[in-house]
Amino acid sequence: MHSGTTTSEAKVRNAKMKVYRGEGKDGSFKSYTVPVEAGMVVLDAIHYIQREIDPDLAVRWNCKAAKCGSCSAEVNGRPSLMCKTRMEGFAEDQEIEVQPLQTFPIIRDLVCDVSWNFEQNKRIKPFTPKPDADWTIYQEDIERVQEFRKCIECFLCQNVCHILRENDRKDAFVGPRFMIRVAGLEMHPLDSADRLEWLHEEGGVGMCNITKCCTEVCPEDIHITDNGIIPMKERIVDEYYDPVAKFLKRVFRR
Repeated sequence: MHSGTTTSEAKVRNAKMKVYRGEGKDGSFKSYTVPVEAGMVVLDAIHYIQREIDPDLAVRWNCKAAKCGSCSAEVNGRPSLMCKTRMEGFAEDQEIEVQPLQTFPIIRDLVCDVSWNFEQNKRIKPFTPKPDADWTIYQEDIERVQEFRKCIECFLCQNVCHILRENDRKDAFVGPRFMIRVAGLEMHPLDSADRLEWLHEEGGVGMCNITKCCTEVCPEDIHITDNGIIPMKERIVDEYYDPVAKFLKRVFRR
């Protein structure tokens, strides 16, 4: 006997969600019930709330393909891209809590002000090719810097970094996103600019204690710490603290 229930209807379940609402730190969480279908991600659930319940819910998003970095948020306390966080990854009786990135000022609801990051980007010397450079580049050199070019600037690594998040040292530390930008430039075989002094004196690379939390949340699986920050720290140690290297530099400068 036909029950009248289709296969798609049978798969629908309800999820309990708590979404941050309000301006700045004065907001609070509001509860919602959202029907969940196969293949839904957290961003779909937020869009359902916008469409069916609260059309004034503010959220930033663009591509819904995990490539623009716009829909960064904290889902059950973990910095994540909402478009990449599947609803089926949560237990049916588990409440899903969504809030904006906590390291940056909250504008409204799930939207925060990440403009500080773009100001840091301006402080880094741009790519400066060597005069009369031979543009023949070995494949291993390309592969070394290509990984850092995958960054989509979602700023999840900036948000989870304890130096910025817990200690609020935005005055002295540019964060992992810009550590790997410097690494990509410094490791480029044709670049001639020197950014080590800036990274040491102003970028604050010495403040990083290699917790690797930035690597853990990167949606592009960039090895931020191992392939970017640690090599830069090693170069700075060689430049400023290795007595043999300092001696040889003095000799050759003469």
